Amino acid sequence: MTLSNTAILGLQWGDEGKGKIVNFLAGNFGAACRYQGGHNAGHTLIIDGKKIVLHLLPSSICHNDSLSLIGKGVVISYEALFSEIDEISNVTSGITDRLKISPACVLIQPYHQLIDLYKEKSNSQKTIGTTLRGIGPAYEDKVARRAIRVVDTLSENKLRPLLEETLDFYNFSIEKFFGKEALSLNSLIDENLVFGEKVKPMLADVSMLIKKLNEQEKSVLFEGAQGTLLDIDQGTYPFVTSSNCSPSGIAAGAGCGPLDVGNILGVVKAYVTRVGEGPMPTEIYDDLGEYIAKTGGEVGATTGRPRRCGWFDAVLMKRIIQTNSISGLCLTKIDVLDGLDEIKICKAYDSSSESIFGECMDLENVNPIYENLSGWKSPTKNLTNYGELPDEAKNFISYIEDICEVPVKIISTGPDDQSTIVR
Repeated sequence: MTLSNTAILGLQWGDEGKGKIVNFLAGNFGAACRYQGGHNAGHTLIIDGKKIVLHLLPSSICHNDSLSLIGKGVVISYEALFSEIDEISNVTSGITDRLKISPACVLIQPYHQLIDLYKEKSNSQKTIGTTLRGIGPAYEDKVARRAIRVVDTLSENKLRPLLEETLDFYNFSIEKFFGKEALSLNSLIDENLVFGEKVKPMLADVSMLIKKLNEQEKSVLFEGAQGTLLDIDQGTYPFVTSSNCSPSGIAAGAGCGPLDVGNILGVVKAYVTRVGEGPMPTEIYDDLGEYIAKTGGEVGATTGRPRRCGWFDAVLMKRIIQTNSISGLCLTKIDVLDGLDEIKICKAYDSSSESIFGECMDLENVNPIYENLSGWKSPTKNLTNYGELPDEAKNFISYIEDICEVPVKIISTGPDDQSTIVR
């Protein structure tokens, strides 16, 4: 009996440890598929004791017996893609043989990154704390039907008129609105054609590849980038990413049917973190927040920015679990809480917040109500057996299960694959 197609999704504001879980499970699957986002993601793996940070490549990339797929919902920076391939080639071989990319992927162009930067730094534009990678403007082009796709870079006859029209649009903004120097059309065409020739051997019909793997009784692991609370529709808008990183994005972004995902595992930290702007009701502002950040190494893998830290928010988690058909949780970084006298979990919002929180995910004026749990003194770090966990840690896990109404199936007690408890 084969495993069903499974999705591994972050349920908070990203940085939950999805990369480790995907890498840990990938050997059991025929392929892992990224279906949205771009190189604004940061998935950290520990491979043979070496730290690897992936931004665009699927977290299965170091598994020789599994394919790594990039679906049509992903926006690609050619420069970032090949830079990452070169870097990871120092750790694992045969990457370009295992990596399959949809030619329908939209490309991030230099003008996208410039517009992203100019908007974020402009005094007249609202700051939302983007990664300045050009992700949002690339998705804007996709929706506006002026995007340049991978397939367009395989032929100058196709690329030139498309890029000429789009660059006219952007150069007008760059020159007239931001007062900067226009980009050269011919330079962009040459650059894209060189990359197009380079990427050609890795192109594949990802949609049909997923179907063929399933026909061969090989399952696919779908890997989300960013967390569901950053989803463009389900997240804390407008402080969100530009794509559907929730399960709703899988069918469109990977090119499979909505019924082709049989199991959805949500990855959550034992606390919460957030990079950039936006509300976080359980944020810890005192020295304890700094301690958790330091102990957990809470620095953005993509941006290097410090992450804000807060207590586990079960109210948000329960809603996300209910609206995304989550079948189980992977709880990470429980070891970061080792040694604390008391641990809090947000179990409700006060009555004055009830009419605020909901469909619009408006958390600006939400006031959390906490359940105070006893901390544990004996360490959980690197434990691999559930029975070895301190009773207080088991109580913490049980409380999350009870209030969120789903089982915790995997517990991560450290960054490497070995530091994992499977229940």
